[in-house]
Amino acid sequence: MKSEKKATSIQQQESKRVRKLYYKIGEVCEITELPHHVIRFWEREFPQLAPRKTSTGHRIFSEKDIQTILLIKDLLYNKKFTIKGAREYISNQSGKEVSSEEAAVKTKKISAPKSLVDRLKLLRDLLDRKPPH
Repeated sequence: MKSEKKATSIQQQESKRVRKLYYKIGEVCEITELPHHVIRFWEREFPQLAPRKTSTGHRIFSEKDIQTILLIKDLLYNKKFTIKGAREYISNQSGKEVSSEEAAVKTKKISAPKSLVDRLKLLRDLLDRKPPH
């Protein structure tokens, strides 16, 4: 129940957010609910996360970067992966075609399933996935 409320809250934030090409690190911190230092640390740990830098050295993040940050956050905080395990998982997933439903779950943008049966099937699919070594 609590996770459903949190997912709904994230969806509401996503729908209210103005879409841009690039976001400053402060905006990314608000969107992802992470402090600056965590995002900067993850930049060093995850090669998939590579925001551009302006001529003045400011980081600018694309939508893809934000989705990657949300995926990393989910893997580390919710699924309790280690940094190494999350890095391997993401690099393995980048070579595979990920279904839109899986991608939506990973990035917390999934709309609520229409029925209880759909919710249970989604939950079963998530539980059946094997974590990386």
